[in-house]
Amino acid sequence: MTRSTYILAIDQGTTSTRAILFDNLGMPVPAATVQVEHRQILPRAGWVEHDPEEIWANVRTAMGQVAGRADLEPAAVTAIGITNQRETTVVWDRATGEPVHNAIVWQDTRTSGICARLAEGHPDGDDRFRDVTGLPLSTYFAGPKIRWILDHLDSRGERGTERAEAGELLAGTIDSWLVWNLTGGSRGGDDGEEALHVTDVTNASRTLLMDLRTLEWSEDLCREIGVPRAMLPEIVPSSGVLGHVTERRMFGGTPIAGILGDQQAAMFGQTCFDPGEAKNTYGTGAFLLLNTGTTPQFSENGLLTTVAYRLGDDDPVYALEGSVAVAGSLVQWLRDNLGIISTADETEGLAKSLEDNGDCYLVPAFSGLLAPRWRPDARGAMVGLTRFHTRAHLARAALEATAFQTREMTDAMVADAGESADSLRVDGGMVVNDYLMQFQADILGVDVIRPEVTETTALGAAFAAGLAVGQWDSPDRLRELWREDCRWSPQMPEQERERLLARWNDAVERTLDWADAEG
Repeated sequence: MTRSTYILAIDQGTTSTRAILFDNLGMPVPAATVQVEHRQILPRAGWVEHDPEEIWANVRTAMGQVAGRADLEPAAVTAIGITNQRETTVVWDRATGEPVHNAIVWQDTRTSGICARLAEGHPDGDDRFRDVTGLPLSTYFAGPKIRWILDHLDSRGERGTERAEAGELLAGTIDSWLVWNLTGGSRGGDDGEEALHVTDVTNASRTLLMDLRTLEWSEDLCREIGVPRAMLPEIVPSSGVLGHVTERRMFGGTPIAGILGDQQAAMFGQTCFDPGEAKNTYGTGAFLLLNTGTTPQFSENGLLTTVAYRLGDDDPVYALEGSVAVAGSLVQWLRDNLGIISTADETEGLAKSLEDNGDCYLVPAFSGLLAPRWRPDARGAMVGLTRFHTRAHLARAALEATAFQTREMTDAMVADAGESADSLRVDGGMVVNDYLMQFQADILGVDVIRPEVTETTALGAAFAAGLAVGQWDSPDRLRELWREDCRWSPQMPEQERERLLARWNDAVERTLDWADAEG
């Protein structure tokens, strides 16, 4: 393999879209990395939307700019891999290609009433579908979001359910929306074939509609939640050639060969291929995944069971996952809503300027708490404030909140798996913050390791696509490409660690029972 072949990764995230070209050593090409932000649409408290057409336009822009900057022969890009914000849901018209509603984002809580009704009266309550899906009933997942959009259309006399049952409306997570458009959209492909309507197993496992064991849509779940089977995409492996891009200026003819939800992509990019290996991604939220092998393991401690990846026809690999809704977005909140910082990197200096946290704790339950507590009724709170506290204390509390929530997730994983990892691989935008990484090591009591390539979400999509087309011959080769950049070891005394954790738990308890079921 020469250095002249590349994989293009499309990383469609919660706040932006990135297109990154990776060489055959798994390194990003600096001149061929483009990022385009999109709007966060907030119609009311607890509601978060994106414009699917804006996202698609940004993908086109990013891919076109990479193509222009790279100045490569078309054959030099051997495949495209896609990774996406997972549960964010789009419903669109098959004939016109137009979305019928803004995308409902994974953070959105408007489906709390739907979830409550599904749980009401059932002996298992919120765990009604957990044995089949590995998931609790929650506003987090895509299935209830689809149902809400159909109800919304029906209420306006637009026959949403009827059109969905007839196959006139299509639904999917962002990966489905992008692949459908990349392969021709409503126009179809150059050969007259219809555009591809697919989703990979990792994204499908986040809908509350897929059977974890069969990797197929469950007719029973579709009926119970009210999602017509006709509108759902075909479920495909995470690595395998699916189709080809149709538009010439966007690497036309290049195979789309990999799809992974963003957190599974980060796990794949971190080469956590063996049971017991874990990673945590610090992005808009924080997401901890533990590889549990080829048999799904069901949590008794508030974690999710999810598909980690599937390579071609191989057996799927599963994971336990802990999900924190607010991590990096809490720092954005300090910047954009409160105006107490100008840039995210200011938080490190402010946190380091203090001798301690001043017994001040910030619980970012802006739209409830996810794993392992699953409390949609919780709301954010700053606990312990006095006139002594400054913006430095708020900045430090914001960083420490992410580390405390990660510790809660690791404790749940130890309880489920029966053993703890001796280190944690980390990635995402927040890992450049040395204060946070040291505090994370301290509060976990294990080493925290940052890789040389921190764009592991995009890298994972590239790895999956590259395996499918022979750019790399095996996961073992991918392990050889992974390189450690920095390691933080715990320095905090055990007694101080336990004291801080107890105070954090006290703070969290004060946020519960604030919002009603309808939010």
